[in-house]
Amino acid sequence: QVQLVESGGGSVQAGASLTLSCAANGNQFSRYSGAWFRQVPGKDREFVAAISSIRARTEYGDFVKGRFTISKNKDKDTLYLQMNSLKPEDTAVYYCAAEATGQTMRGGYKYWGQGTQVTVSS
Repeated sequence: QVQLVESGGGSVQAGASLTLSCAANGNQFSRYSGAWFRQVPGKDREFVAAISSIRARTEYGDFVKGRFTISKNKDKDTLYLQMNSLKPEDTAVYYCAAEATGQTMRGGYKYWGQGTQVTVSS
């Protein structure tokens, strides 16, 4: 059973930085793509960033605009999201996902973490 465990969320002031981590079991991020999504109550889950399995090709949501960086450590089977210049509108629950099942890294993931709250105050 694949498990994804996020950590690193918290409450920060606007302009601050946070790094989210997602620890997996079973060599997920060395074999499959990984991604981060976020969700605000009452809204659809939103794609944040993704990284491919072998070549570590990355994709980002349009709103990121160079502020976030997705990366992974294959030895630790851990996915990261470095978030800089945080804004109040970045407040959301952030979810880690692994193993995209379709042709795109922007959706269709098989495994999900439980989420970690990020709150950015002005």
